[in-house]
Amino acid sequence: MGLFDKLTGTRHPTSGVTPRSADEVRAALLGLDGPDVPYRVRRATPAENADLVAEWRILEPAWHTFFVRTQLDRTIKTRMRLVPDSHEVRTVDEQWQVSWVGDTPRLAQSREYSRGQVTMKTRQWTYERGADGKLHKKETFSFDPAEMKEPLREAVLGAGWVWRGVVFKL
Repeated sequence: MGLFDKLTGTRHPTSGVTPRSADEVRAALLGLDGPDVPYRVRRATPAENADLVAEWRILEPAWHTFFVRTQLDRTIKTRMRLVPDSHEVRTVDEQWQVSWVGDTPRLAQSREYSRGQVTMKTRQWTYERGADGKLHKKETFSFDPAEMKEPLREAVLGAGWVWRGVVFKL
């Protein structure tokens, strides 16, 4: 793995894994979608210029209270293009600012929009005085895009394909 691969998050499958067909990889990625995960995996629209898209379920009623409670201020969308000739899934992330108006979130275009490989993490802590009288830091919330990207990456690598992070163009 080269330096550029490290910067883009590119991962290669374990040697000896026979690459599966593009249809099997697509099915494995779509199979990650389910009601118990805070993200969804779907077929991309023509405007998204990809084959599949994974995104947080921030606007869905069932997950709305989770995201309200966490006061998420950014969200990501991972666009994936399957390239059967080289057995790789090329990925690019888009990050958006989330504006909470009343009790309803909306995605706002902002100067904080970014594209490439997103690794933002959100953490919240509280400080409590312990029995010893000292202040102790306690993590109360953690939000990591790896919760969505790791299962995607593992499905691709398990199918014998390369997970290639791209910065400029799918």
